[in-house]
Amino acid sequence: MRHVQGRARRAGAALAAVLTWAGLLAGCTSGSTGGIDFGGLGKPPAPEDVIRVLPDDNSKGVRQDSRFRVRVPSGRLESVKVVKSQDAQDTPVSGHISDDGLRWEPDEGRLALAAKYTVDVVALDGHGRRSARHTTFTTYVPDERFIGYVSPENRSTVGTGMIVSLEFNREIEHRTAVERAVHVTSKPPVEIRPHWFGKGRLDFRPERYWKPGTQVTVALRLRDVEGAPGVYGLQYKTFSFTVGRSQVSLVDAAKHTMQVRREGELLATVPITAGAPRTTTYNGRMVVSEMLEVTRMNSRTVGFGGEYDIPDVPHAMRLTDSGTFLHGNYWAPDAPGKVNVSHGCVGLRDVKGGGSDTPAGWFFDRSLIGDVVEVVHSNDKKVAPDNGLGGWNMGWKEWKAGSAVK
Repeated sequence: MRHVQGRARRAGAALAAVLTWAGLLAGCTSGSTGGIDFGGLGKPPAPEDVIRVLPDDNSKGVRQDSRFRVRVPSGRLESVKVVKSQDAQDTPVSGHISDDGLRWEPDEGRLALAAKYTVDVVALDGHGRRSARHTTFTTYVPDERFIGYVSPENRSTVGTGMIVSLEFNREIEHRTAVERAVHVTSKPPVEIRPHWFGKGRLDFRPERYWKPGTQVTVALRLRDVEGAPGVYGLQYKTFSFTVGRSQVSLVDAAKHTMQVRREGELLATVPITAGAPRTTTYNGRMVVSEMLEVTRMNSRTVGFGGEYDIPDVPHAMRLTDSGTFLHGNYWAPDAPGKVNVSHGCVGLRDVKGGGSDTPAGWFFDRSLIGDVVEVVHSNDKKVAPDNGLGGWNMGWKEWKAGSAVK
């Protein structure tokens, strides 16, 4: 703020020259004002007596809900300029002077946290004498912050089943305030509603799958929002993504097949192997949330014993947080299309190292994060709405009921 203070000093010097010149025009005498007669008004008052600024000059640790205003007991305010310095960025603070000219208040309802405010005021007192005042104060810097980890990625192209999901790094107690600080919009416009899963996750989706070509914008206005007692948001950013073509795949666990439909038309029917009788695959609609050319799969990481540890599973596409994948299978090449042998995943025939001309490679190359894979006729329950991006398994009325804003 060194350059702002420099301007203030120059403005103060110019104003002092104006006041001196005004005094000379009023006539000079040998009175108590050092030879200057201010029209019989005596010595002009100090700027702090003419212009009252709250919070006080050089205040530190000012709370977010503190009163911020500028006023004069009489006369009128001519100009009030306020600059907020936060995160190495200067931003003008808008405000308004009352009709009687005696008060100025900011348009923002609350002060920003961890910010420095610089206030420059010019006013006339009740006798028409001009005065100027320059003050600063700094606001409270919280020890605790929260952020939301957002999916999908900024500027990504996703499938029509994508759900906007925010995972917070700590529990949110003031869910209403946080929900109101997140804005999800689309072009063309469609109704988009939020749903809380516990205190740590907030998802957004429309009633039905997105239309291809939709542009979705997510605005996070979490900075300085109190998410829990003494815990404030850090983020203030906007990102967007594009909805690509529609692709929905239907896995029939009983028939050992997967129908792949593009824009509603059948693209291919692919043989699959699903969960074995003792380790069945979830039913329901699941959304691809991660795509890996190759990954390691260890049964101990998903709650099983030491049944398997495969270091190079090819063409792996995550469907749930609990460990359900659709992936290539090279260790049981005769299973797809005939028998269910997996531990809950959906397997497509592949070769070691992953082949582009195999069913798994073909499907992987034609898939996007956000594509929908629905499983039917499996001897298992429906996947939970909060297990991965499983929100499509919840009815619209129930989904809307999960908002904290009533």
